[in-house]
Amino acid sequence: MGNNYIFSITPTFTQGLVLGQLSILVLLAFVLKFLFFVPPDEESETQVCHPHTISDHPSSNRTPKPEKEECNSSPESADWFNLLARRVIDVYRTKLQDGLSGLEGNDVARQRIEAYVNTIRPRHSLDHITVHAVDLGNAAPRLSNVRAVEANGVHDAPPHVTFDMSYTDTITVSVSTAYLFNYPMSSFARLPVSLTISLSRFESPVVVSGPSPSPVGPILSITLPSDFTLRLKTTSLVGSRAILKDVPKLHNLIEQQVRRVLVAKGSWKLVLPGLGNTAEGSTKH
Repeated sequence: MGNNYIFSITPTFTQGLVLGQLSILVLLAFVLKFLFFVPPDEESETQVCHPHTISDHPSSNRTPKPEKEECNSSPESADWFNLLARRVIDVYRTKLQDGLSGLEGNDVARQRIEAYVNTIRPRHSLDHITVHAVDLGNAAPRLSNVRAVEANGVHDAPPHVTFDMSYTDTITVSVSTAYLFNYPMSSFARLPVSLTISLSRFESPVVVSGPSPSPVGPILSITLPSDFTLRLKTTSLVGSRAILKDVPKLHNLIEQQVRRVLVAKGSWKLVLPGLGNTAEGSTKH
Protein backbone atom coordinates (compact mmCIF):
# COMPACT_ATOMS: atom_id res chain seq x y z
CA MET A 1 0.00 0.00 0.00
CA GLY A 2 2.94 2.34 0.71
CA ASN A 3 4.09 2.11 -2.88
CA ASN A 4 0.77 3.51 -4.20
CA TYR A 5 1.23 7.08 -2.86
CA ILE A 6 1.35 9.77 -5.54
CA PHE A 7 4.13 11.63 -3.74
CA SER A 8 6.81 10.11 -1.54
CA ILE A 9 9.95 11.25 0.24
CA THR A 10 12.03 9.85 -2.63
CA PRO A 11 10.45 11.36 -5.81
CA THR A 12 10.02 9.17 -8.85
CA PHE A 13 10.61 10.17 -12.47
CA THR A 14 6.87 10.77 -13.08
CA GLN A 15 6.60 12.99 -10.01
CA GLY A 16 9.60 15.03 -11.13
CA LEU A 17 8.13 15.44 -14.63
CA VAL A 18 4.79 16.66 -13.26
CA LEU A 19 6.44 19.13 -10.88
CA GLY A 20 8.68 20.42 -13.69
CA GLN A 21 5.70 21.06 -16.00
CA LEU A 22 3.79 22.86 -13.23
CA SER A 23 6.78 25.08 -12.44
CA ILE A 24 7.14 26.04 -16.12
CA LEU A 25 3.45 26.98 -16.34
CA VAL A 26 3.66 29.10 -13.17
CA LEU A 27 6.81 30.83 -14.45
CA LEU A 28 5.16 31.53 -17.83
CA ALA A 29 2.09 33.02 -16.12
CA PHE A 30 4.27 35.37 -14.05
CA VAL A 31 6.26 36.45 -17.13
CA LEU A 32 3.12 37.26 -19.12
CA LYS A 33 1.40 38.90 -16.16
CA PHE A 34 4.19 41.26 -15.15
CA LEU A 35 6.13 41.79 -18.41
CA PHE A 36 3.55 42.26 -21.17
CA PHE A 37 0.27 42.82 -19.34
CA VAL A 38 -0.72 45.59 -16.97
CA PRO A 39 -3.10 45.26 -13.99
CA PRO A 40 -6.61 46.71 -14.53
CA ASP A 41 -5.94 49.56 -12.07
CA GLU A 42 -2.56 50.55 -13.56
CA GLU A 43 -2.07 52.95 -16.45
CA SER A 44 -0.36 51.54 -19.52
CA GLU A 45 3.15 52.65 -20.41
CA THR A 46 2.74 51.73 -24.07
CA GLN A 47 3.83 54.43 -26.47
CA VAL A 48 1.23 55.77 -28.85
CA CYS A 49 1.72 54.91 -32.51
CA HIS A 50 1.02 58.06 -34.53
CA PRO A 51 0.51 58.03 -38.28
CA HIS A 52 3.50 59.22 -40.27
CA THR A 53 1.36 60.41 -43.15
CA ILE A 54 -0.26 63.25 -41.19
CA SER A 55 1.63 66.46 -41.74
CA ASP A 56 1.39 69.72 -39.86
CA HIS A 57 -0.66 71.09 -42.72
CA PRO A 58 -4.29 69.93 -42.65
CA SER A 59 -5.43 67.75 -45.51
CA SER A 60 -8.32 70.06 -46.30
CA ASN A 61 -5.87 72.82 -47.25
CA ARG A 62 -3.82 70.68 -49.59
CA THR A 63 -4.07 71.33 -53.29
CA PRO A 64 -4.72 67.94 -54.92
CA LYS A 65 -2.54 67.13 -57.86
CA PRO A 66 -4.48 66.99 -61.11
CA GLU A 67 -4.99 63.45 -62.32
CA LYS A 68 -4.21 62.49 -65.87
CA GLU A 69 -7.39 62.12 -67.81
CA GLU A 70 -7.62 59.28 -70.30
CA CYS A 71 -8.66 60.38 -73.72
CA ASN A 72 -11.90 58.54 -74.39
CA SER A 73 -14.36 59.87 -76.89
CA SER A 74 -16.68 56.86 -76.71
CA PRO A 75 -20.18 57.20 -75.20
CA GLU A 76 -19.06 55.00 -72.28
CA SER A 77 -16.59 57.57 -70.90
CA ALA A 78 -16.63 57.72 -67.09
CA ASP A 79 -15.25 61.27 -66.83
CA TRP A 80 -18.57 62.67 -65.75
CA PHE A 81 -18.90 60.03 -63.02
CA ASN A 82 -15.39 60.70 -61.74
CA LEU A 83 -16.26 64.39 -61.39
CA LEU A 84 -19.46 63.48 -59.55
CA ALA A 85 -17.60 61.05 -57.24
CA ARG A 86 -15.07 63.76 -56.38
CA ARG A 87 -17.84 66.18 -55.38
CA VAL A 88 -19.65 63.57 -53.30
CA ILE A 89 -16.48 62.59 -51.39
CA ASP A 90 -15.66 66.25 -50.73
CA VAL A 91 -19.16 66.81 -49.33
CA TYR A 92 -18.81 63.87 -46.92
CA ARG A 93 -15.40 65.08 -45.74
CA THR A 94 -16.82 68.55 -45.11
CA LYS A 95 -19.79 67.15 -43.18
CA LEU A 96 -17.54 64.91 -41.08
CA GLN A 97 -15.49 67.98 -40.15
CA ASP A 98 -18.66 69.95 -39.40
CA GLY A 99 -17.79 72.50 -42.07
CA LEU A 100 -14.54 73.48 -40.35
CA SER A 101 -11.11 73.44 -41.94
CA GLY A 102 -7.56 72.87 -40.80
CA LEU A 103 -6.64 71.25 -37.50
CA GLU A 104 -9.95 72.25 -35.94
CA GLY A 105 -11.88 70.35 -38.59
CA ASN A 106 -9.64 67.30 -38.23
CA ASP A 107 -10.22 67.28 -34.46
CA VAL A 108 -14.00 67.33 -34.97
CA ALA A 109 -13.69 64.35 -37.32
CA ARG A 110 -11.48 62.56 -34.77
CA GLN A 111 -14.04 63.01 -31.99
CA ARG A 112 -16.87 61.72 -34.18
CA ILE A 113 -14.89 58.65 -35.25
CA GLU A 114 -13.92 57.91 -31.64
CA ALA A 115 -17.54 58.14 -30.50
CA TYR A 116 -18.66 55.80 -33.30
CA VAL A 117 -16.03 53.07 -32.81
CA ASN A 118 -16.76 52.93 -29.08
CA THR A 119 -20.43 52.23 -29.79
CA ILE A 120 -19.58 49.17 -31.89
CA ARG A 121 -16.56 47.77 -29.98
CA PRO A 122 -16.98 44.44 -28.12
CA ARG A 123 -17.02 45.71 -24.53
CA HIS A 124 -16.23 42.30 -23.00
CA SER A 125 -12.88 42.07 -24.80
CA LEU A 126 -11.77 45.63 -25.67
CA ASP A 127 -11.21 48.60 -23.38
CA HIS A 128 -12.17 52.15 -24.40
CA ILE A 129 -10.74 53.01 -27.84
CA THR A 130 -8.92 56.34 -28.03
CA VAL A 131 -8.50 57.88 -31.47
CA HIS A 132 -5.36 60.02 -31.42
CA ALA A 133 -5.29 61.34 -34.99
CA VAL A 134 -7.03 60.95 -38.34
CA ASP A 135 -6.20 61.90 -41.90
CA LEU A 136 -9.23 61.93 -44.20
CA GLY A 137 -7.13 62.08 -47.37
CA ASN A 138 -7.73 64.28 -50.39
CA ALA A 139 -8.38 61.91 -53.30
CA ALA A 140 -11.49 60.26 -54.71
CA PRO A 141 -12.27 56.92 -56.35
CA ARG A 142 -11.32 56.68 -60.01
CA LEU A 143 -13.69 54.83 -62.38
CA SER A 144 -12.73 53.51 -65.81
CA ASN A 145 -13.47 50.81 -68.39
CA VAL A 146 -17.25 51.20 -68.41
CA ARG A 147 -19.08 48.17 -69.77
CA ALA A 148 -22.83 48.10 -70.42
CA VAL A 149 -24.38 44.62 -70.33
CA GLU A 150 -27.88 43.99 -71.57
CA ALA A 151 -30.01 41.17 -70.15
CA ASN A 152 -30.34 38.86 -73.13
CA GLY A 153 -33.08 36.25 -73.06
CA VAL A 154 -34.04 36.86 -69.43
CA HIS A 155 -37.54 38.18 -68.92
CA ASP A 156 -37.85 41.26 -66.71
CA ALA A 157 -34.12 41.18 -65.87
CA PRO A 158 -32.62 44.67 -65.48
CA PRO A 159 -29.51 45.66 -67.47
CA HIS A 160 -26.38 46.54 -65.57
CA VAL A 161 -23.26 48.65 -66.02
CA THR A 162 -19.84 47.59 -64.71
CA PHE A 163 -17.02 50.00 -63.81
CA ASP A 164 -13.45 49.30 -62.75
CA MET A 165 -12.76 51.37 -59.62
CA SER A 166 -9.36 52.21 -58.13
CA TYR A 167 -8.80 54.32 -55.02
CA THR A 168 -5.39 55.40 -53.76
CA ASP A 169 -5.25 57.86 -50.87
CA THR A 170 -3.68 58.69 -47.52
CA ILE A 171 -6.63 57.87 -45.24
CA THR A 172 -5.05 57.09 -41.87
CA VAL A 173 -6.27 56.54 -38.32
CA SER A 174 -4.18 56.15 -35.16
CA VAL A 175 -5.82 54.46 -32.14
CA SER A 176 -4.93 52.86 -28.84
CA THR A 177 -6.86 50.47 -26.63
CA ALA A 178 -6.31 47.39 -24.48
CA TYR A 179 -7.38 43.78 -24.88
CA LEU A 180 -9.14 42.58 -21.72
CA PHE A 181 -8.30 39.16 -20.26
CA ASN A 182 -11.15 37.75 -18.16
CA TYR A 183 -9.56 34.33 -17.58
CA PRO A 184 -8.91 32.75 -15.15
CA MET A 185 -10.84 35.54 -13.44
CA SER A 186 -12.68 38.70 -14.48
CA SER A 187 -10.36 41.62 -15.31
CA PHE A 188 -7.29 39.43 -14.89
CA ALA A 189 -5.09 41.74 -16.99
CA ARG A 190 -5.03 44.26 -19.84
CA LEU A 191 -2.81 44.01 -22.91
CA PRO A 192 -2.16 47.53 -24.31
CA VAL A 193 -2.33 47.86 -28.10
CA SER A 194 -1.52 50.89 -30.24
CA LEU A 195 -2.29 50.86 -33.97
CA THR A 196 -1.91 53.04 -37.03
CA ILE A 197 -3.89 51.87 -40.06
CA SER A 198 -3.45 53.48 -43.49
CA LEU A 199 -5.22 52.77 -46.75
CA SER A 200 -2.71 52.06 -49.51
CA ARG A 201 -4.93 50.97 -52.39
CA PHE A 202 -8.43 49.66 -53.05
CA GLU A 203 -9.49 48.18 -56.37
CA SER A 204 -12.79 46.58 -57.26
CA PRO A 205 -15.38 46.28 -59.99
CA VAL A 206 -18.56 48.24 -59.36
CA VAL A 207 -21.80 46.85 -60.71
CA VAL A 208 -24.73 49.24 -61.16
CA SER A 209 -28.01 47.45 -61.88
CA GLY A 210 -30.91 49.42 -63.25
CA PRO A 211 -34.46 48.97 -61.99
CA SER A 212 -36.66 46.39 -63.69
CA PRO A 213 -40.04 47.54 -65.05
CA SER A 214 -41.79 45.98 -62.09
CA PRO A 215 -44.72 47.55 -60.25
CA VAL A 216 -43.18 46.59 -56.88
CA GLY A 217 -40.34 48.76 -55.53
CA PRO A 218 -38.13 49.61 -58.54
CA ILE A 219 -34.58 49.77 -57.17
CA LEU A 220 -31.22 50.98 -58.45
CA SER A 221 -28.56 48.64 -57.01
CA ILE A 222 -24.85 49.36 -56.54
CA THR A 223 -22.73 46.32 -55.66
CA LEU A 224 -19.07 45.66 -54.85
CA PRO A 225 -18.18 42.02 -55.65
CA SER A 226 -16.22 40.11 -53.03
CA ASP A 227 -13.12 39.68 -55.25
CA PHE A 228 -11.74 43.15 -54.54
CA THR A 229 -8.12 44.14 -53.86
CA LEU A 230 -7.41 45.75 -50.49
CA ARG A 231 -3.98 46.93 -49.41
CA LEU A 232 -3.51 48.32 -45.91
CA LYS A 233 -0.41 49.52 -44.09
CA THR A 234 -0.46 48.72 -40.38
CA THR A 235 2.02 49.61 -37.65
CA SER A 236 1.47 48.26 -34.16
CA LEU A 237 2.86 48.37 -30.64
CA VAL A 238 1.75 45.59 -28.29
CA GLY A 239 2.61 45.25 -24.62
CA SER A 240 3.37 47.38 -21.58
CA ARG A 241 6.98 47.16 -20.41
CA ALA A 242 8.10 44.78 -23.15
CA ILE A 243 7.00 46.11 -26.52
CA LEU A 244 6.28 43.97 -29.57
CA LYS A 245 6.36 45.99 -32.81
CA ASP A 246 4.49 45.36 -36.06
CA VAL A 247 3.09 41.91 -35.30
CA PRO A 248 2.25 40.24 -38.68
CA LYS A 249 -0.63 38.22 -37.20
CA LEU A 250 -2.27 41.42 -35.97
CA HIS A 251 -1.97 42.99 -39.44
CA ASN A 252 -3.64 39.92 -41.01
CA LEU A 253 -6.43 40.00 -38.44
CA ILE A 254 -7.18 43.69 -39.09
CA GLU A 255 -7.20 43.22 -42.86
CA GLN A 256 -9.52 40.23 -42.57
CA GLN A 257 -11.96 42.21 -40.41
CA VAL A 258 -11.96 45.14 -42.85
CA ARG A 259 -12.62 42.74 -45.73
CA ARG A 260 -15.46 41.12 -43.81
CA VAL A 261 -17.12 44.50 -43.17
CA LEU A 262 -16.77 45.55 -46.83
CA VAL A 263 -18.28 42.27 -48.04
CA ALA A 264 -21.16 42.57 -45.56
CA LYS A 265 -21.90 46.20 -46.47
CA GLY A 266 -20.85 46.14 -50.13
CA SER A 267 -24.34 46.51 -51.57
CA TRP A 268 -26.55 49.58 -51.66
CA LYS A 269 -30.15 49.79 -52.88
CA LEU A 270 -31.65 53.10 -53.93
CA VAL A 271 -35.43 53.15 -54.34
CA LEU A 272 -36.71 55.42 -57.07
CA PRO A 273 -38.50 58.38 -55.41
CA GLY A 274 -42.19 57.86 -54.85
CA LEU A 275 -42.22 54.25 -56.12
CA GLY A 276 -41.87 52.13 -52.98
CA ASN A 277 -39.39 51.29 -50.27
CA THR A 278 -36.28 49.16 -49.88
CA ALA A 279 -38.10 46.29 -48.16
CA GLU A 280 -40.58 45.95 -51.02
CA GLY A 281 -37.84 46.02 -53.61
CA SER A 282 -35.73 43.47 -51.72
CA THR A 283 -38.56 40.94 -51.66
CA LYS A 284 -38.94 41.31 -55.39
CA HIS A 285 -35.23 41.05 -56.24
